[in-house]
Amino acid sequence: MLSSFSSNAILAKARAMYGRRLKTEDYRALLACKTVGEVAGYLKSQTAYGSILAGINEIEVHRLQLETKLRQKLFDDYAALCRYEISVGEHFSQYLITRTEIEQILHSILLLNADMPEEYLFSMPMYLSRHTRIDLSSLSRIKSFDDLLSALAHTPYRALLEPFRPAENDRLHFTEIENALYTYLYGNVFQVIGRYMKGEAARQLTELFDSYIDLLNYVRILRLKFTYRSGTDFIRSTLFPYGAFRKKLLNEVLAAESKEQIDAALAKTSIGRQIAKTEYNYVDEIPNRVKYKTCRRDIRFSTHPSVVMMSYIFLTQCEIYDIITIVEGIRYQLPPDEIEKLLTVIRFDPV
Repeated sequence: MLSSFSSNAILAKARAMYGRRLKTEDYRALLACKTVGEVAGYLKSQTAYGSILAGINEIEVHRLQLETKLRQKLFDDYAALCRYEISVGEHFSQYLITRTEIEQILHSILLLNADMPEEYLFSMPMYLSRHTRIDLSSLSRIKSFDDLLSALAHTPYRALLEPFRPAENDRLHFTEIENALYTYLYGNVFQVIGRYMKGEAARQLTELFDSYIDLLNYVRILRLKFTYRSGTDFIRSTLFPYGAFRKKLLNEVLAAESKEQIDAALAKTSIGRQIAKTEYNYVDEIPNRVKYKTCRRDIRFSTHPSVVMMSYIFLTQCEIYDIITIVEGIRYQLPPDEIEKLLTVIRFDPV
């Protein structure tokens, strides 16, 4: 059990770190930038990202190199929190590592499918090499599915990917692989919660992940059902086997003939009420926006270090995702007001 001193230290440290998040004026300044270099320069000189970007040349920086540096800050911040109480940190540090590993695998698969595997060199996260058994150097040189398996030789991901070997001259089935990898991630998370967390902390963490997975499944159902016109059996096979959807409710949702019918079926559930209260432009934005609001509440009011630390991870991921969205918007020359519509933090935390 945590001592009250350790618990209070973690809570205070996480909230102090959260207090250094980007504010409205920072987002305004970033949205006014014209190049990736200007974004890097502002973050380096005016924000808490300064230390992680200290050695970067904003004139020559590649957008993928900037993204990698931003993600490194999340690892460094989590390590700083773990120094206060390693027993909490070690249980959930694997979540952050596993999620990052999965992101790297999926990124390399996208590049392989696009016949651009060499692009991975620009984003290879060397900070991850201290924590992973993936051969990142080999991952940057893959030319085939067998090369990918070799890079994953000493990891559980090899066995997960082997069933997805493509037919000759066929591309890798990205969606199926993505589903298998994230199912593995969330399965591990619930094992950790069940084994190490008790009482209210376990309940809050379970609710956090359950609701997020329900929202991911909700978005997947909408996309497959109404955009791709997929059949019910196929849609059911693609859903994450976690979350709080009960069989009867899921069957009702899958049988619905419109988004309005799905929302009506969910109206009396917690997830349905959260969707109804969330502003969004595209349904894909819903999971992160609901999660952001939940974690913003928990980091302020929860008294459980594990909940506050996980909330900090999620909130920082949202912030980093918003910065990357700004960079991508600049890259495609979108007007600042159009980019702003895609952001989460400035919409729900305009302080």
